[in-house]
Amino acid sequence: MMRLVHILVIAALISAATYVYKIKFDSTLQAERVAKLRNELRHEHDVVANLRGEWARLQTPARIQGLAERHLKLQPMQTNQFDTFDNLPPRPPEVPPQEDPIASMIAPGQKAPTETTGSIANRGVTR
Repeated sequence: MMRLVHILVIAALISAATYVYKIKFDSTLQAERVAKLRNELRHEHDVVANLRGEWARLQTPARIQGLAERHLKLQPMQTNQFDTFDNLPPRPPEVPPQEDPIASMIAPGQKAPTETTGSIANRGVTR
């Protein structure tokens, strides 16, 4: 009887040791994954920082000015290019709005148009 208890205790110790080893192995594996993801995240932060620096360099006014001078045939603005408001053309006359047949059908109290639209003929439908 005592022998059976010893064998059961030894089996329980071996299974407990195996379970603890499995947990340790899984936690080590997870720690490696976390470290790898942290390295990837740090790398992505560095890439974003580099791209922001490059963007700041590309949008500097001095660089844009140099590109404009090199590739565009622009001339400096002269003071005689401006004119007064008196020399503007007059505004076009306001055109009264046209009567909208669809709006008159929708709006209450207005007379509906007599002409029919679409491909279906009026077959004596009264309103």
